Amino acid sequence: MNGIAQVAALLSGIVYVAVSPLEMFFYDRPAVRRWLHVDTTDVADVRMWAFVVGVRNLLGGAGALIGLLILHSGNEPAGHAVTLSACWYMLLAGLAMGLADLLGFWRPRGGSVLGTIGSSVLPLVAIVAASV
Repeated sequence: MNGIAQVAALLSGIVYVAVSPLEMFFYDRPAVRRWLHVDTTDVADVRMWAFVVGVRNLLGGAGALIGLLILHSGNEPAGHAVTLSACWYMLLAGLAMGLADLLGFWRPRGGSVLGTIGSSVLPLVAIVAASV
């Protein structure tokens, strides 16, 4: 796995891990919801979903970071597989967010554009760079 792929995977993992506590524990704060571009009428109704999304983001990000640790600990094939699996997960999850917006599930509609781009570009760079 080349350097570009590793750096992109590392940054992806850091971003996903860093954002997850906001979704898991601080979703009830209006500033966090604004930063996440989410307009929730009744926070209590979506609290569980926000927590689950945060956990899934934490797992995806941690997977990329653990994959890189495995890669650099000497088990290159396993590290490569774990890192790329996590990157594929993060890419597909980001694209699913965009699809949910297109289907009208995001409020306000179009609000997921920055999040979709932000959560998809780095994993995509890692996947493409690793395949070269």
